[in-house]
Amino acid sequence: MNPYYLSSKAKEFDFHTRFIELAGEVNLHMPYHVVDSVGRALNERQKAVKGSKVLVLGLAYKKDIDDLRESPSLTIIELLQKQGAHVSYNDPYFPFVARGRKYNLQMKCSNLNALGQYDCVLIVTDHSDYDYRRIVGEAQLIVDTRNATKGIESPKIVKC
Repeated sequence: MNPYYLSSKAKEFDFHTRFIELAGEVNLHMPYHVVDSVGRALNERQKAVKGSKVLVLGLAYKKDIDDLRESPSLTIIELLQKQGAHVSYNDPYFPFVARGRKYNLQMKCSNLNALGQYDCVLIVTDHSDYDYRRIVGEAQLIVDTRNATKGIESPKIVKC
């Protein structure tokens, strides 16, 4: 549920909502934190965000649904592109992303056949369809924002 909506409803009953508002602020800042984590992980491998090929896994707001509303993935893609990354995505629920209210990404879903070509695979939504062992085995670097690689040991995995 959107923390700001919850906060506005609570205020109707004179309920103090500072913690709910703080949760909303954390949610708004998270895409920036994720992009910073990608930058640090690439830097540790002597690569810059600029010019790097990044594959975003999962666009949906949450696991196993086809809803992009309020999804941080769109902001993350935009921020990475602004820093000069060549961004692709894969999501089994979205074969194409067109123009939205806030974004005009115009992107087509990439397949997972050549994971090794990406400098970084960024897990944003942990869909059940993904074979995380295979992804870890084939990718150069994984930044995992959802703990999707839990139980898989690899120096290529960076938890965010």
